[in-house]
Amino acid sequence: MSASEEAPQVEEALPFFVYGTLRSDGRNHAVHLAGRCAEIRPAVLDGAALHAGPGFPYAVPDPTPGRRVVGELITVRPGAYAGALATLDELEECRTDGTGLYVRRRLTVRTAAGELREAWVYLAGPAAEARLRARPALIGSGDWADR
Repeated sequence: MSASEEAPQVEEALPFFVYGTLRSDGRNHAVHLAGRCAEIRPAVLDGAALHAGPGFPYAVPDPTPGRRVVGELITVRPGAYAGALATLDELEECRTDGTGLYVRRRLTVRTAAGELREAWVYLAGPAAEARLRARPALIGSGDWADR
């Protein structure tokens, strides 16, 4: 089979690390994830800082010791996964060329039990990240609920 005939690559069905309005008590969870979840566990993304955007949060990579983002690791039921991924990419304005409001990255998060898990994480896209680096809106606790 030639490269032009290969089937498109299917992305791995990883859980999602959510830290803002997609958390189980957030308004976007009720609209986009409720009824699709197999498991929801508390988790933390180390090496990132949480910033308040106008109306919603952004996670930005940050190597400062102790920086972390508090959230939840959400495992979506297998039959609901493709729809959830498409819905979340659309909600987060995640573009395949990496220029969207958010970018989706495969990162390691730590559960409350100390387990390290790979997950999809929506980080600030390039324009939002540049704006936040120039004019930080840091949420020191790393927890959107504490803003």
